[in-house]
Amino acid sequence: MAKRSAGLLIYRRSGGDVRVLLVHPGGPFWAKKDDGAWSIPKGLVGEDEDELAAAQRETAEELGIKVGGPFARLGEYRQPGGKIVIAWSVETTTEIDVAAISSNTFTMEWPPRSGSIKEFPEVDRAGWFSLPEAEVKILVGQRPMLADLTKQLGAG
Repeated sequence: MAKRSAGLLIYRRSGGDVRVLLVHPGGPFWAKKDDGAWSIPKGLVGEDEDELAAAQRETAEELGIKVGGPFARLGEYRQPGGKIVIAWSVETTTEIDVAAISSNTFTMEWPPRSGSIKEFPEVDRAGWFSLPEAEVKILVGQRPMLADLTKQLGAG
C-alpha cells in the first residue's frame, strides 16, 4: 500500500487576490533548490490516525503554530514517487508571520559517510505566494492542489 501523507493548503484573501502559504524543506538536499521544491505543510499519517488530525499535527510541527478550520477537503494526489497526499484547504484571517516559523528538526549523517550527525529543520522557511507564483514554486505532484483550490473558491 502506498504511503499516505496529509496536509493543509492554507490561503488568505487580500484585495481580491488569493495567496497560499508554502514551506521549503530543510536539510542539505534542498538547500539550493527553489522553483519546484516548495510544498504545503504535510507529513505522514500515523497508523489508525485520522487524516485531518494528521494534517493539523504536521502543520503545527512544521510552522510552530496551530491552524484552525473550517477545513474543506481538496482531494487525494498521487505523487511521482507513489505516495498519496490528502489535502484540505483552510482560509486564515489571522496573520501568519512566515519569518517567525518554528519547525521541528531531523538528524542525518552529513556530509555522507562522514560519521558526523547533524540536525536540520524539517522546514527552513515559509512564504506567501500568489497562485501563479505558487504554480512555479510548488512540487510538480502538488500543482493539481492549486487548480482544485481555484475551483473550490470559484464554487464557494
